[in-house]
Amino acid sequence: MNAHGPIATRFRGFLPVVVDVETGGFNPLTDALLEIAAVTVILDADGNLQRDATTRFHVSPFANANIEAASLEVNRIDPHHPLRPAIPERDALQRVFRDVRAALREADCTRAILVGHNAHFDLSFLNEAVRRAGIKRNPFHPFSVFDTASISGVALGQTVLARAAAAAGLRWDPDAAHSAAYDAELTADLFCRIVNRFRPIYENGQTGLNDNDSR
Repeated sequence: MNAHGPIATRFRGFLPVVVDVETGGFNPLTDALLEIAAVTVILDADGNLQRDATTRFHVSPFANANIEAASLEVNRIDPHHPLRPAIPERDALQRVFRDVRAALREADCTRAILVGHNAHFDLSFLNEAVRRAGIKRNPFHPFSVFDTASISGVALGQTVLARAAAAAGLRWDPDAAHSAAYDAELTADLFCRIVNRFRPIYENGQTGLNDNDSR
């Protein structure tokens, strides 16, 4: 257990896990899931949140999946490249969930909560892939998220990932962007920096809000 308190206490029993997906479009019901990455976080010896392990997979499009050319222009994925090490959705999800469950046990948390930049997009594709695969035990909360776009808007005045990263003092590499692993790791670093910035308020029990303000 961390000397400054377990991560489970900091997030009410939840373990934040950063997820990024690369897809063949914007519709989770019809469009292919092409990449998925999950990044766990831990508290270091000084009680600061930091990025831990990354799990990443290329994913084979499900049968009859739609793939928009405009999406491939952004993520630069060739879904049918013969050397692309893609695995079926079910296999990818089960391997991601295995690592997330191990992190949950290590952190003594009850459930994972998805962290993402515009997180409900990632969660919608994750949940729909889980449904297609018939997976019964999903370690992630089905609808709650930490959205770094919203958090960054409050803490940094920026909502675009590249600009939020720059405002937080992180390096943004446009050539590496739009791969699931890179975006998930950068989002994890951004989330950690913002959480750590608010640590004095959390530890002092000071919300900075007027308790008499009922608005």
